[in-house]
Amino acid sequence: MSTKKIIAICQSGGEFLLEKNGSMSYSGGEAYAVDLDTETSVTDFKKDLADTFGYSVDNMLIKYFLPGNRKTLIMISKDKDLKRMINFFADSDQVDVFVMPQDGGTGALIVSNMPASRSSRTTVSEAAVLASSPVVTSHTDDFPITNENSDLDIENEISPESFSLGENWENEQNIAAKWEKIITGVDQRFAGFDEFREALHKFSIAHGFRYKYKKSDSHRVSVRCKSVSCPFRIYASRLPTTQLVRIKKMIPQHTCNGAAPKAGYRATRGWVGNIIKEKLRNSPNYKPKDIVADIQREYGVKLNYSQAWRAKGIAKEQLQGSYKESYSQLPYLCKRIMQTNPGSLATVDAKEDSSFHRVFVSFHASISGFQNGCRPLIFLDDIPLDAKYQGTLLIATAADGDDGVFPLAFAVVDDETDDDNWFWFLTQLKFAAPVPHPITFVANFNKGLKDSLVNVYGAECFHAHCLRYVAEKLNDDLKGRFSHEARRLMVHDLYTCAYAPKLEDFEQCSQDLKAISPEAYDWVINSEPHHWANVFFVGTRYNHMTSNFGQLVYNWVAEAVEFPITQMIDMLRGKLMELIYTRRVDSNRWTTTLTPSMEEKLRNEALKAQSFQVLPSESSIFEVHGESVEIVDLSQWDCSCKGWQLTGLPCCHAIAVSEGIGRSVYDYCSRYFMAECYRKTYAESIYPIPDVEGPPLDPDDKLVIVTPPTKRAPGKPGKRAKLKQAGSLELIRRQMQCSKCKGLGHNKKTCKEVETDEGSPTPEVLAIEGSSTAEVLATEMGEDIHNNGSS
Repeated sequence: MSTKKIIAICQSGGEFLLEKNGSMSYSGGEAYAVDLDTETSVTDFKKDLADTFGYSVDNMLIKYFLPGNRKTLIMISKDKDLKRMINFFADSDQVDVFVMPQDGGTGALIVSNMPASRSSRTTVSEAAVLASSPVVTSHTDDFPITNENSDLDIENEISPESFSLGENWENEQNIAAKWEKIITGVDQRFAGFDEFREALHKFSIAHGFRYKYKKSDSHRVSVRCKSVSCPFRIYASRLPTTQLVRIKKMIPQHTCNGAAPKAGYRATRGWVGNIIKEKLRNSPNYKPKDIVADIQREYGVKLNYSQAWRAKGIAKEQLQGSYKESYSQLPYLCKRIMQTNPGSLATVDAKEDSSFHRVFVSFHASISGFQNGCRPLIFLDDIPLDAKYQGTLLIATAADGDDGVFPLAFAVVDDETDDDNWFWFLTQLKFAAPVPHPITFVANFNKGLKDSLVNVYGAECFHAHCLRYVAEKLNDDLKGRFSHEARRLMVHDLYTCAYAPKLEDFEQCSQDLKAISPEAYDWVINSEPHHWANVFFVGTRYNHMTSNFGQLVYNWVAEAVEFPITQMIDMLRGKLMELIYTRRVDSNRWTTTLTPSMEEKLRNEALKAQSFQVLPSESSIFEVHGESVEIVDLSQWDCSCKGWQLTGLPCCHAIAVSEGIGRSVYDYCSRYFMAECYRKTYAESIYPIPDVEGPPLDPDDKLVIVTPPTKRAPGKPGKRAKLKQAGSLELIRRQMQCSKCKGLGHNKKTCKEVETDEGSPTPEVLAIEGSSTAEVLATEMGEDIHNNGSS
């Protein structure tokens, strides 16, 4: 088979230009053409580039853009990455590759190419301009202050995030010292008033004084020191028939010796945003506390945390675009999704006041993959978005044949009508991905979601309560009445009850729970166990017990939530596009009948079956002797151990029977676990969307979203966002226990109870001391739950 060849146009020494739509172009530098094919190794590729550009092989970065996406650079670090790039450009004869040193060196700098404000074109390099260097800009004064007679104080606002600096930053001199002569005196000229104001701001920081505008309009600016007795003055005006601004008068002397400023008085949030935005571009996790430290060290300006946090928001908006305006682009984005990915469903709703309500997206590749290759099993969950505007991501995921997460659909909704949003989401989901057989949903059991499932799917679905939420509710309802250790045991027994395959096992586990607390036992019995316990549940959930199955998707959302809503949706699309492609390529190399994880499970079960004795009863019914005696009915795919029914894979007893009668064990595996079925799941592709943000709004559009939803309320996001990754036992937080009365929720100092006899334990303590396995379970609980679930 011939190998795919492609010409790589390798470029280095230039800079990336940021366009208005967020895409990047490359300007300047040198270019070099290299022939690549699927047999080329990264090492050979790097050696060739090192000889050409003079870089070290070990200190070189190689990046490229995906087809149709000029916003995100993809790194090439291993042979697999290089082959993927060649496959991505299989329909093209060439690809642009960008080469840069790993330590920054003369690497490509990303600068803005947008005709926006002065602040959007400011880079870190401007902050380090030498005193002798002229201020270069052609920008005019876009926002003159028209109040001629009022004294104007400089705003004390700011806002940024943390950036991990290199080792050499600590040894650099104070950059602010280079601004001491940025204003030289009379007859100095500037391109406009914005440039003059920025120079004045830096000049005041370098010399440590505060100032006021006496006059500031489109023709002239008059500035004095904020200290009333100080003679410092500057008067500048626009030269007639030009945009140039010239200093006409200046008294540079200060008698105030600077003021004793409070933290951050000299730094506006816009100024700090300009300073930090390039750092923020390279390190999105730049923290406010690090911004405070960097600005103090480099410029001698003290900020507080809130100023740094606000400045970070300014910088993010300069880099990523307006969060508010992105909502108006949603109708266009939905239209483009369905144009570029036929068969997809993307729709957006607005309220009567034209404010955002909700948007739903499901790509054709996801719909086709679910219908043709996934089990009829859907996980529903909601993720609170810790973004500028409040909202919630509703997500539906499926499980592929290798037990990998398969995103099916998602929606961003407001938080005002939760019940209605779930009903709307499920209605769109049923329309987008109809299936001819009943579906099992694993989801929370709040009333809005329960009612919506019944109203939309009716008898066509089974609702399995997420065991995670059941355990959370048990813990919350019993909190304050039982000790930390007692509640841990209760949650452990709840999980054991849920995974129990037989009725007698469930009853034994529930009796163990009753021994700890009859109240907890009653709670479990009345909590609708037919929705969460294996022994009672009538649907098929393949032993998946919780709705937070899609941890991969939660990671995607955590990365994308920082961006405006249109970019967030497109980032999720890009992640899903790459996931589908990667899994399709990987699965084409498989040589097994089942998917790899299912093959391994089957092998483990086959090892257990080697010592079993099989006795025939009827044509399809067998008695299997091992550690226990089980009955296997091959015609019904049934074993009395219930392992076969719960997982869809033959249990060890069924494998012993199939081997005993000479039948292939694969004949008794669910088709969803076949490698061929897995390939059908990832057969379709998601295609790029070249212009996500689109043209200006068309006033004739029927749906126009003018405003975003309500701004997020102050404070931290809800606890649900932090519980997604937690295991069952991490629900339990240790409560304060009084050493005097043994009560919970207070300490000895605040105890209000009458002192009791020492050594009289509370009922909770007695319950724990009476259990000989309490300490063992407390340390081995996680392993026990896993073992019970797989037995």
